[in-house]
Amino acid sequence: MSPPHEIKESNGREPDRAVPEVPPVLLDSRQWSYVRRRYELTARELQIAELVCRGFRNDRIARDLRIRPGTVKTHVRNIYRKVKVKSKIAMLLRFVKEASGPAGLQSPLPPMQSLD
Repeated sequence: MSPPHEIKESNGREPDRAVPEVPPVLLDSRQWSYVRRRYELTARELQIAELVCRGFRNDRIARDLRIRPGTVKTHVRNIYRKVKVKSKIAMLLRFVKEASGPAGLQSPLPPMQSLD
């Protein structure tokens, strides 16, 4: 039997692989808001941190945000400094731990009152 990487469709092409278009979201907007306040991240740093934590590479982030890869690298370096980590996985783990703890999961906002 052929190894999986050698399997071809009947037309001779390799089968299309299902690639998820949007990586899963690990933190909700309330948790990201907490992370932003906790680490004093700028709006752009938060945006980049979210994309990094969703698994996007620097070149993809740069392309999607229409900025230079070097700018993304600078933002990531600034995030590392503020969060006191040295890698993307350490940053992700810190955010998940911090945002899922007692302070990050405070009770939801009270329901809005009717204007009637």
